[in-house]
Amino acid sequence: MIRVLTRADDEQCQQLIQGQPAENLFIIGDIEAFGYEQDFQTIWGDFDENGNLRGILLKYRENFIPYSKGEFDAEGFADIINTCDDFSIMSGLKAVTSKVEPFLTKDYQSKRQLFYAKLDNGYSLSNQELNHVEKASIENLPKLVELLNSIPEFSGGSFTVEKRKHGMENGVARSYYIERDGLYVSSASTTAENSMSAMIVAVCTHPEHKKKGYATECMTKLCRDVLQEGKELCLFYDNPEAGRIYKNIGFEDIGYWMMYKF
Repeated sequence: MIRVLTRADDEQCQQLIQGQPAENLFIIGDIEAFGYEQDFQTIWGDFDENGNLRGILLKYRENFIPYSKGEFDAEGFADIINTCDDFSIMSGLKAVTSKVEPFLTKDYQSKRQLFYAKLDNGYSLSNQELNHVEKASIENLPKLVELLNSIPEFSGGSFTVEKRKHGMENGVARSYYIERDGLYVSSASTTAENSMSAMIVAVCTHPEHKKKGYATECMTKLCRDVLQEGKELCLFYDNPEAGRIYKNIGFEDIGYWMMYKF
């Protein structure tokens, strides 16, 4: 049985999603931030014959995210998506979205698959002193954004001081950087942070300062601090070179993250 969840269902909902904090980064964050009763957010639950919650379908604005650890009513979730007029994205773990996809009646314009990796302990992190890696404050954002906009791989991105400031002030984002001769040469950031997990994004090094280990150092310092707060870390990647850096730090692949655009 599928029905809309309310605050009365929060305990069951949290039991399901908190078992995999990294995998449910977006669902956990959206529920913490907006709860169950918003015009722009709806959460459906799929219950088995014994009344146990086994699947969740979250709609945040135009984005659907399905989740389950095992069997669930994939056709029922697809029926909800099919009857919705104001959505353009479905994203989620491939193990889940692959069960929903066959029942979708709307054609998608694109389908992208990314590696999904997580880090839930610091056993593999270097113990070296990293005093030269600084945590960014709001005053540092202009130089940080200048670095991000200089990275060829990020061309077409929308990095602005305003967006970075908003994330930092709301406690859902942080950044670390290395400075050389007055210029920021490398950085790593988080986004979508919640009480249990955080996603790493925008890991970069200026083209003139590559192959010096700077990105690994920024990542290491960031990971240490986030893990000390009891959170898991996760990230997407599709670049094998980047994947090697992440795995050397201790990240492990946990599957694929799919993004469908309609």
